Amino acid sequence: MRAPIGDFDTATPAPDCLDELIRPVADAVRHWRGSVPADRIVHVDTEPEWADTAVFVEHYGRELLEQSANCVVVAGKRGGTTTLAACLVLSTTRVDVNGVVRRRLGARKASFAPTDTATGETGMEYGGITPIGLPEGWPVLVDAAVADLPYVLVGSGRRRGKLLVPGKALAELPGADVVEGLGIA
Repeated sequence: MRAPIGDFDTATPAPDCLDELIRPVADAVRHWRGSVPADRIVHVDTEPEWADTAVFVEHYGRELLEQSANCVVVAGKRGGTTTLAACLVLSTTRVDVNGVVRRRLGARKASFAPTDTATGETGMEYGGITPIGLPEGWPVLVDAAVADLPYVLVGSGRRRGKLLVPGKALAELPGADVVEGLGIA
């Protein structure tokens, strides 16, 4: 099949390549719910050394810069309680951690989660964290600009491979909250 965005040699509906996905992502695809069918989620095979956005778009299509989103794990703290959440913003923006995220999580302080916490809690590789397959109960803050795109390039849980996901499907993920202004220039 041809990928809906980008220039990839291999594109496969995610339900047809569950063995290529890490367990939490494969389980999420296997048990997919929502108005967008799971077969609209497309896995594309990519080189892990090209996983970072700037290098990635040089190899797979410059137009992907405006159609890619980064998923970062944040930690909100209030008293002795820490809440982990995922934030999904366009790759051309950065997460407003100290403003929007802190307020949305009801935290006194918010920051990016340490790498070992992000990878340990999600079961995903650094540089490949995706909003699909996150731990149950996690808030998933999705920038409205991401939700509005027909297709968005996101991580697959590993550095090798990416997922192409309709923005509407990301807005319907468990725990998703579509937020205006989550990503700032």
